[in-house]
Amino acid sequence: MFRKQIEFICHEEYAHTELEKPEPVKAHIPDWYKKLEHNMRVITVKGCMPVLDTLTAGYVLKMPQDLYIEFNVDKINPETGKVMVDEKTGKNLKDFNFRYGLFNEENMMGAKMMNLNGKKPQYHHRFQLEGSSFVKKNKDFDILKILNPWVIKTPPGYSCLFVPPLNNADDRFEIISGIVETDKWNLQVNFPFVVNGDKYETLTTTIKRGTPYVQVIPFKRDDWKMKFGTTNAKGIFRDWIGHQLQIIRSYKDRIWSKKSWN
Repeated sequence: MFRKQIEFICHEEYAHTELEKPEPVKAHIPDWYKKLEHNMRVITVKGCMPVLDTLTAGYVLKMPQDLYIEFNVDKINPETGKVMVDEKTGKNLKDFNFRYGLFNEENMMGAKMMNLNGKKPQYHHRFQLEGSSFVKKNKDFDILKILNPWVIKTPPGYSCLFVPPLNNADDRFEIISGIVETDKWNLQVNFPFVVNGDKYETLTTTIKRGTPYVQVIPFKRDDWKMKFGTTNAKGIFRDWIGHQLQIIRSYKDRIWSKKSWN
């Protein structure tokens, strides 16, 4: 069977290094899912094929190096070493510190790989997303970017949806989702991210190299038109009872189509 091809391209300088290569996301099915039972006596989400599809659809990008975060911590005056205080409120000022680890201190490869622009972080000013839940979750700090070393290419007419790993997200942070015409865009796609300030009032952590952080789902661009229809209770009941009369795996056996992401 003919398969479409997605290509991940890195700078030739790093082609023979220990680069964290993208993988089919099915290589990262979460442990909580693997440990679930599912049989005639114990019915769990492991028998739900739509959930399995979210865990196996597309490819995953992994952190190319360690990412060290100090989120919403007390701001320190670099000259005095003391905590800075807001003169109006008397409260401690807060800070968001962010730096990359390095694969190799000698050649600075880790920093250079992050989009070939050195160690300086890239970011969006918070006013660019003013009013969004992202700014609130990020506690009004600017939106920092994870710099991705991979150019992603798809066949003509195909784009990529970039989302946090579906049903398998890291609870410390998440990227802001987006769609890119990867058949036409010839540069890296970088990923703004926010820290989960809804859960963590303050957070000091290292997101380790190799951590999955983006799920990449290629899809064919099509034009769609919305349409409304009607049914009735008899039709709904007929369809419902038809499903109930089937075995537990009826959706998998009768409706579900196997997808291939290699």
